[in-house]
Amino acid sequence: MARCARGETRYRRMKSGRDPDGSVVISVVVPVYGCDGCIEELCARVRLALMDIHVPFEILLVDDRSPDQSWAKIVAAHEHFPEVTGIRLSRNFGQHIAISAGLAAAKGEYAVVMDCDLQDPPERIPDLYAKIKEGYDFVLAKRVSRSHSAGRLIGAKAYFFLMGRLQKASFDSSFGTFSILSRKVINAFLRFSERERHYLFILGWLGFNAGTVEYDHNQRFAGKSSYSLSKLIRHAMDGIFFQSTDLLKWIVTTGLTFSLVGLISSVYFVCSYFFYGSSPGWTSLFVAMLTCTGAILISLGVLGLYVGKIFDQVKERPLYEVDLVLEHVEK
Repeated sequence: MARCARGETRYRRMKSGRDPDGSVVISVVVPVYGCDGCIEELCARVRLALMDIHVPFEILLVDDRSPDQSWAKIVAAHEHFPEVTGIRLSRNFGQHIAISAGLAAAKGEYAVVMDCDLQDPPERIPDLYAKIKEGYDFVLAKRVSRSHSAGRLIGAKAYFFLMGRLQKASFDSSFGTFSILSRKVINAFLRFSERERHYLFILGWLGFNAGTVEYDHNQRFAGKSSYSLSKLIRHAMDGIFFQSTDLLKWIVTTGLTFSLVGLISSVYFVCSYFFYGSSPGWTSLFVAMLTCTGAILISLGVLGLYVGKIFDQVKERPLYEVDLVLEHVEK
C-alpha cells in the first residue's frame, strides 16, 4: 500500500474540493460492497482527478451493508478527506438501489456513478465532465477492452441480446454503470419507484440526449467480485422477467403454438383411425404429454413470479432505509 501512502501525503497539501458557500458541481456516487481494499485508493484517485477540473465536488460512498470492513474504511476516508460523505444502508438492498440512494443524496449539478473496485478509472472523470459540457444530458463510458473472463463476456452479450429482443431496443454489453448525469436526468431517475431496477435500463427508457466516452476497463484493484455465478444468474433473471412484459406474450405465443400443433395432430390421428385403423405411437404421445406439461408448469411458474413481484410492489415499502450518514458540516 505504499502507493496509497504517497498519495495521502500529496492530498494533505491540497485544499478541499468543497466550495466555501457549500455548493457542489460534481457528486461522485459509489456503491460499496466487498471493496474494503479499494476505498482508500479510490478516494485518493477520485479526489486527484476532480482537483484537476477545479470545480467543487463531493464523494458519496454508499455502503450496501458490505460484510467486510468497508464501513470502517469509509469512516477513515471521511475523517481523512473533507469531500467524502459516508452513507450506510440498514441492510443489503443491491447495487442498483444503492446507486439510487447515492443519487438521492447527491447535491451536485452533475453526478458521476462508478463502481468501487477501480475497474472504472477515476482519471477518466474529467473526460466525462468535458463531454457532458458539450450539451449532453448524460454520458456513458464504453469499455473498449474488458478484464472479465471469456465466459462472463459471452454471458453478458447473450443477456443484452435477449433483453434487446424483449424490449425491442438495442443494448450494448460494453456499457456499465460508469457515467455522468445532469441534474435533469438525476431528478427524472429518482422519480422511478419500482424495486426491480437496472441503472442502464432506466437511463435507456428515459431517453434524453446521451453521449459516449470510450475507456479501457482495468483489472480489479483488490479483492474479488461479489457477483458470484448464482448472483449473476439471479440478476439476469430479474432483468429478463421484470423489466418487460414481453416474456408473457412469448408464453401466450408458445401456448397458442402448442394448441395449434395439438389440433392438427388430433385431426391427423382421427383421420388415421378411420382410414388405417389404430396405429402405434404411445412413445411419441407420452413425450408430447411430458413436453406440454413441462411448458404449462414453466408458464405457471413465470406467471407466479410476476404475481409475486406485483405483490412486493403494491405493498409500497420504501426502496431502502439509511442507517447512518457521515457528512462534513460547513462552519
